[in-house]
Amino acid sequence: MSLVNDVLWPGGRFLGIEWHAWKVIGWMGNAVFTSRFLVQWYATEKQGRVVVPPLFWWLSLGGALLLLSYAALYQRDSVFVAAYAFSWLPYLRNLLIHHRTEKARPTCRACSHLGNTGDLFCCRCGQSHS
Repeated sequence: MSLVNDVLWPGGRFLGIEWHAWKVIGWMGNAVFTSRFLVQWYATEKQGRVVVPPLFWWLSLGGALLLLSYAALYQRDSVFVAAYAFSWLPYLRNLLIHHRTEKARPTCRACSHLGNTGDLFCCRCGQSHS
């Protein structure tokens, strides 16, 4: 029992960390930001090529905003704030580009298959998209 207390609860703090709401926000930001690695790895393995799915950008955006909040509102550390102050912009831009690209994908009138942007003919039934 004392080993568990010494390792998990040293000084009455879980893992030696003083926990409060801002600490939870900071750790959640780290967890969300880090989880994007697993999402990208899974998508790449599944498709057998390098893939960056939209969920990667959502996790990047969420993690960066959580960490920026922690840095600016709790830590008030200019180095930490500067690291996340603008990092969310490319994540948001990539999500907007993805949305625009998905919106531009043609749907075949004959078989309802969702094609790729720029396709003139349906790859499933051969009908023209125009």
